[in-house]
Amino acid sequence: MGKFVITTRKNDEFQFNLKAGNGQVILASEGYKTKAACENGIESVKKNSQEDGRYDRLEAKNGKPYFNLKAGNGQIIGTSEMYESVAARENGIESVKKNAHDATVDDQTS
Repeated sequence: MGKFVITTRKNDEFQFNLKAGNGQVILASEGYKTKAACENGIESVKKNSQEDGRYDRLEAKNGKPYFNLKAGNGQIIGTSEMYESVAARENGIESVKKNAHDATVDDQTS
C-alpha cells in the first residue's frame, strides 16, 4: 500500500511525496505555504488520480518521459520522476492510480 509523506522544505514550505509500497517516490508535490494546503493537495491527488484524463503525458528537454497529475481546475498537483521509456511512464501512472486512493499519510513535520 502507498503512503503520502509530508515534509518541510528548507524555505519552510510543506510538500508531499506519494510513495509506492516499495518506498519509491512515484509523485512529488509543489511547495505549499501551509500544512492545510498540503493536506488539501493530498486529497486532490486521491480524488483525481483515478481519472486517466487528469494525467498530462510529457517529455522533458532531454527526451525523457514524465507526467503531471492535474486537478479539475487544471492546476498541477503532482509531478513524476523522469522515466527511461514511455512504457515505464505508463507503469508510473498505473502505480499512482493503484497507490493514491487508499494511501496513508505520514506527517514528518511535527
